[in-house]
Amino acid sequence: MQSEQVDALIEETAIVAVMRGAFGPETALELVETLLESGIRVFEFTMNSDDPIGALKAAKAQFGEEACIGMGTVLSPDDANAVIDAGADFVVSPAFQPEVVEAVLARDVLMVPGVITPSEALAAWAMGVKALKLFPIGPLSVGYFKAMFGALNHMRFMCNGNIDDQNAGEFVRAGAIAVGAAGWLTGDGSWPLNRIRSRARILQNSIAVARGGQPYLEA
Repeated sequence: MQSEQVDALIEETAIVAVMRGAFGPETALELVETLLESGIRVFEFTMNSDDPIGALKAAKAQFGEEACIGMGTVLSPDDANAVIDAGADFVVSPAFQPEVVEAVLARDVLMVPGVITPSEALAAWAMGVKALKLFPIGPLSVGYFKAMFGALNHMRFMCNGNIDDQNAGEFVRAGAIAVGAAGWLTGDGSWPLNRIRSRARILQNSIAVARGGQPYLEA
């Protein structure tokens, strides 16, 4: 996918399903298929998981552009280039590292660096990124995001860190373009698919209501 398509899809769907842990290729394919059936289309593997590049390649090969698949916890330019070479549609980092941002933008791939302060946000935005990952925002609450976004509402934020069914809608209602949901949604790689399917529907309902609509999926 082109970076503009990826960016638009993340905002349209508002949920990035993050997989951190025992998500090797076989487990990853089952989870991606389950969440696609539930209407979630954007997925983030993480570099500190089991065989993340193998999982990324397998998912891209099986689902093509039906699924938008990126890589998170990318901490170096070498890793950034490796995951892009493997087919990553976007790259996410937990921190703002200018050298990683430069490497990804040079490849014309969507880069979402992690920030947590206004200074970091301003510095990252000045480099030309299209979205910022506010991380770890969950422990700081939606109040922190509201205060930061009030001053920086020309920027686009994805909120990550301890996101669940109780706070996801609050962050979207407060102005986040999306939330990154990891453990609460996807577990650690050992959860039954029925549990993940149910939680996906609950999370989607929360986002739909936050955007002024009605729940459209049975939990």
